[in-house]
Amino acid sequence: MTSTPTGENPPAGAIADATDALADAADDMAAAADGMADAADDLADATASEARRRRRRGSLFDHVPEGDSDNPYGEPGPPVSRSAPFYRGFWAATGVILAVLLASAVDEASSVLLLVLIAGFLAVGLNPVVEFLIGRGWRRGWAVLVVAVSLLAVITLIVVVLIGVLRNQILSFVDDAPHLLKDLLKHKSIAHLNAKYHVITNLEKKLENPNFAEDTFGGVFNVGLSVFKGLGDTVVVFVLTLYFLSALPQLKHGIYSLAPASRRARVGKLGDEILRRVGRFVIGAFLVALLAGTVSAIFLVIVGLGQYALPLAVMVAVLDLVPLVGSLLGASIVSVVGLANSLPIGIACVAFYLVYETLEGYVIYPRVMRSSVDVPEYVTIVAVLLGGAVGGVIGALLALPIAAAGLLLVREVWVRRQDAM
Repeated sequence: MTSTPTGENPPAGAIADATDALADAADDMAAAADGMADAADDLADATASEARRRRRRGSLFDHVPEGDSDNPYGEPGPPVSRSAPFYRGFWAATGVILAVLLASAVDEASSVLLLVLIAGFLAVGLNPVVEFLIGRGWRRGWAVLVVAVSLLAVITLIVVVLIGVLRNQILSFVDDAPHLLKDLLKHKSIAHLNAKYHVITNLEKKLENPNFAEDTFGGVFNVGLSVFKGLGDTVVVFVLTLYFLSALPQLKHGIYSLAPASRRARVGKLGDEILRRVGRFVIGAFLVALLAGTVSAIFLVIVGLGQYALPLAVMVAVLDLVPLVGSLLGASIVSVVGLANSLPIGIACVAFYLVYETLEGYVIYPRVMRSSVDVPEYVTIVAVLLGGAVGGVIGALLALPIAAAGLLLVREVWVRRQDAM
């Protein structure tokens, strides 16, 4: 066979043969395509026929032919455009519905969430005592156990002492209340105010009513329910506090791990400082309560109530831990005990606590909290007032730690960011 020289065109016969081969291959491909189309038509006809037969028999499911193994349930359709009005409206409505459901769920579980919040706050507040014991070589479990036993002992002692001492005084005051009111009317100024506003007269009528106790407290059954509910809530808070106090390191690290890794170290340092400030807040509140109890004990000894000085001072100190209403309630009980003994002592108690409560609320408490949690005096007063107005006693209790944490974050995050701009 003679080879074609390089650079010369192939002979015309070779080109014709190649063209014929390509034409034959195209015809074969066309025939194969026609065959596949016929097979597909036959399969579609068979599928449709099988589907009609199953429907006539009453089958719930349609006939499913063998399909692609990668898409056994059919070929996926094109994705929905995120800019489509339906897409945006659907997800907006879904977000609104979820927000409403979440708000409703929080409202329904508000009482339980409140107990959890109180327990968490108490756990953080008691943590400095646990850390003190850990610093002395104790393990955390044993330190928490010592704190729990100490709390139970203190609470039991307070309840036994207060109930045993104050029970007779309260009963005596209720019996002598009509005579005390008549003694008050002997003063010209008080008699003049009563003639104008009828306060003492209305109170005498209520005390003379045989159903006064039931009308005031709602009956024995309602009082019993309230007492049992209070005891149950106290037990729940106590148990949750111990659990939180034991697992506080794990809870802290778990929450910090939610922050990005690049910022986790800084988040941890800020979070630790917030926890320290909450602990210092509890210590500061304890010091203020201790001062209130000490001053009350000295005053009661001076006015002639030395036999009740210790239990009343303990009660004032314990109630002073409750913001807003606690100190007022303690002062009211001491004044009632003073009135039960004599009118001058009762008036002296009222005058003393009017002065002391003003000093504590606007001088002592803000100054102690400034040194404890680094919050200015005016911020302390405003935070407690706003917290009490928004959330009641719990709001007032949590207002100052929240304010301290907010000031720390503003100084360390927002102000620094503004300085760097």
